[in-house]
Amino acid sequence: MENKLNSSLFYPEVYQAVAGEDYIVYAYVNDGSMRKVDVKPFIEKGGVFKPLRDKTVFTSALTVIGYTIAWDLIGNRNEYKCIDIDPFYVYNSPIVDDIP
Repeated sequence: MENKLNSSLFYPEVYQAVAGEDYIVYAYVNDGSMRKVDVKPFIEKGGVFKPLRDKTVFTSALTVIGYTIAWDLIGNRNEYKCIDIDPFYVYNSPIVDDIP
């Protein structure tokens, strides 16, 4: 059974992100869970996520900035110049036990 946290008292923070196959990111969150985040829908829409279609960019630029999944395309760790995912989107992604 999954624990439900009160979102008015809890703010999810990502501590580590690992790239998986097919535009999946595994995110370690501050409640002790690991979340499987499917980024493909964002990439398919294009826009700011378009550079991530290149799987090398998707993997090599993946990091954690501002306590969420981010891609540091410039390489200067500036949270205002990166692509990131809302931490609540990450937190609402499925829980997994381990990276396959």
